[in-house]
Amino acid sequence: MKDLLSARLAALSPSETFAMAQKSSELKARGIDVINMSVGEPDFTTPKHIKEAAKKAIDDNFSFYSPVAGFPDLKKAICEKLEVENELEYTPAQIVVSGGAKQSLCNVILSIVDKGEEVIIPAPYWVSYPEMVKLAEGKTVFIYTGIAQDFKITPQQLEEAITPKTKALILCSPSNPTGSVYTKDELKAFTAVLEKYPNVYVIADEIYEHINYVGQHESIAQFATIRDRVVVVNGVSKGYAMTGWRIGWSASAQWIASACSMLQGQYTSGPSSISQKAAVAAYTGDQSCVSEMRTAFERRRDLIVDLLGQIPGLKVNNPMGAFYIFPECSYYLERSYNGRTIHTASDLAMYLLEEAHVACVGGDAFGAPGCIRLSYATSDGNITEAIGRIKKALEKLL
Repeated sequence: MKDLLSARLAALSPSETFAMAQKSSELKARGIDVINMSVGEPDFTTPKHIKEAAKKAIDDNFSFYSPVAGFPDLKKAICEKLEVENELEYTPAQIVVSGGAKQSLCNVILSIVDKGEEVIIPAPYWVSYPEMVKLAEGKTVFIYTGIAQDFKITPQQLEEAITPKTKALILCSPSNPTGSVYTKDELKAFTAVLEKYPNVYVIADEIYEHINYVGQHESIAQFATIRDRVVVVNGVSKGYAMTGWRIGWSASAQWIASACSMLQGQYTSGPSSISQKAAVAAYTGDQSCVSEMRTAFERRRDLIVDLLGQIPGLKVNNPMGAFYIFPECSYYLERSYNGRTIHTASDLAMYLLEEAHVACVGGDAFGAPGCIRLSYATSDGNITEAIGRIKKALEKLL
């Protein structure tokens, strides 16, 4: 039946993160105690005042179609958030609200990337970036980094990757999968490069903005010389524990926003009306929930860094944001246990799932075949137990 699929779909790869989560669920269904550290999802519940706003929206009969680009009050709240938190000025007409930041990203890529045009993607990267570029019939150009440079690209690497066919750079900070965060000075250095290439756009994925351990979030959109070429993508899923509500948004130049709205109007229309009203409460209500969750994530970050650092052969950096850690594990490749040889990081992830009953994701899916990704968006107890299991499983490979 695969022969009947479109070439567009046949070219796509399945999401490794969701595939590992599915395998984890299958083991759990068989009664096996699996600790799932494969999915990037806060383990907190949505704050009460946000849920109350959604209930009120239901009672107030917000059950009809919303405008394609989102309700005016939500777009206004997003503009106010951008001004207060980021010192960025946008009008509601420049905001497009979508069914999650993933749709916002895809909207932008499909709107500005044409067949054969190049999109620069720093590696390690989120698994969906290359697939979205494939859908647009663009070409991915990867910039590879390693743990020695904290998984961050340099201005020189960026400039070397730019060609006459380059259309966009996707920049994720704080990063999924590494947790790395670009500083203001680093972003300024990228800006100095991009100023030379006026036809190159920046898609700034800032969905983990509120989960950073360095203080003020820095957006590349702050630099006036390239501001009109930056598209900021964000949403409520990570910072407000609202993954299932599916609300993301983009802020961009008017012509890009109009294009995204036109595209969205043809294949999904406006996002959930109830979820939008909940998002208004998220942005305009009490923000203490954000700092409380961030404090918990930082404590968990410190815990997992310490525990992983005690395992021989693993190289671990200290992520400055998000809730992932990306240890370099090549020391354990080409080792065997019980007749099984670990050739790749994906093999290692499967070994850890079956031997230690801990679900993680191999770095192959993120463009970093020597690493694995662990999400520490789980309890301190689960983290301690999981790393203990991983340590015992890896000892068998020594």
